[in-house]
Amino acid sequence: MLLYIHIPFCDSKCFYCSFNSYVDKFHLKQAYMEALEVQLRYELQRFCASPACIESVFIGGGTPSTVQAHLYKNIFALLKPYLAKDIEITSEANPNSASKKWLQEMYALGVNRMSFGVQSFNEKKLKVLNRAHSPKDALDAINNAKEIGFKNISLDLIYATLGDTKELLEFDIKTALNLPINHISAYALTIEEGTPFEIKPYMAKETLELISWIFQEIQKHGFKQYEISNFGSYQSSHNLGYWQYKDYIGLGSGAVGSLKQTRFYPTSNLEDYIKNPLEIRQEKLSQDQIKIEKIFLGLRSIVGIDENILNSQEIQSANILVDEKKLNFKNGYFYNKEYLLSDEIALFISS
Repeated sequence: MLLYIHIPFCDSKCFYCSFNSYVDKFHLKQAYMEALEVQLRYELQRFCASPACIESVFIGGGTPSTVQAHLYKNIFALLKPYLAKDIEITSEANPNSASKKWLQEMYALGVNRMSFGVQSFNEKKLKVLNRAHSPKDALDAINNAKEIGFKNISLDLIYATLGDTKELLEFDIKTALNLPINHISAYALTIEEGTPFEIKPYMAKETLELISWIFQEIQKHGFKQYEISNFGSYQSSHNLGYWQYKDYIGLGSGAVGSLKQTRFYPTSNLEDYIKNPLEIRQEKLSQDQIKIEKIFLGLRSIVGIDENILNSQEIQSANILVDEKKLNFKNGYFYNKEYLLSDEIALFISS
C-alpha cells in the first residue's frame, strides 16, 4: 500500500497549474499539518491490517518545501510503526524554497528521495511559466541534496511550450543529465481549465515528432522509460505502485485514496478540511471501471495488462495487436511497445 500526502501551499502559482494549491494561506500551515495527523490516524485504522503495511510515501503538492521541516515531525512519528523496511520516502520540492537546512532536516526525518520541480534551466522559459526559481537555484538545490546524502534524486522538465526549440530542450536535457540525478519526469504542457493559460491555448505546442525526439534524447543517456512520463536508471516504487493498481491512502485536502473498489475524496476546501479532516466522500467503482483503469494504466507503463482480466473478445483484439507488432505478449501479460499510442490501443482492446 502507498501513502500520498498533499501539501497545498505554494510560494507562487504557475500559470499552467490546476492543482489544489494556494499562495495566500500560509497562516494555515500549522493547523493544516495538525489536521493531517487527525486524518492519518483514521486512515491507518482503515487501510492497515498489519505493521509495516506502507510500501512507499510521497509528499507532493503544492510545494512541500514551503512547510518547515519541524511541522512534519508528528506525521513521521505516527508513521514509524507502519513503514516497511527500506521504504522509499519521496518529497517534492521547489529549488527556491528547498534550502540546505530544509533538505538536511527532511533527510533526518527519513525522506530519502527528493523530486525537484525544475521544469527548465532556461531563465526566459521559467518566467513564461511563472516559476519562482532561477536556473542557479535548481543547480544549487540538487547539488545540496546530493551532498547531504540523498541517493535518489529526480527532477521534472516541461516541454511543448510556446518558444520551445530542439536547441532549448536539448540544453535542458543535457544540463539535467550532468547533475547527480537518477530520474527524470518529463511532461508536455497541457492547458487546464481555471488556469491563467486557459485563455492562452496557443502556449501549448505539442507534436508527436517533438515528443518522440525528447523521449529518445533522454533514453540515449541510459534513463530507461518505464512509464509515459518517467525515465530513470532508478524506477520509483511509488510511481510504479499506481500503475500496478495498488491501494493508496490519499492524505490531505483534495487528495484521493483508493482501497479495493472504493475511492476516497477528502474535501478540497482548505478551511473545511482543517475544521473536519474526516469529511471524506466515497465512491464505489464497478468491476468494469476497474478493468478499464487497469488497461489504460498497464498500457502507459511497463506493468502491462494481465490477460486474466480480459474477456475473450478483448483477448482477441489484443492478439491482433500482437500480430501487428504493436503489443508484446510474455508470461500472461500484454505489453505496450509505444506509450504514445497507449490510449488508442486501450480503446481498440476495450471497445
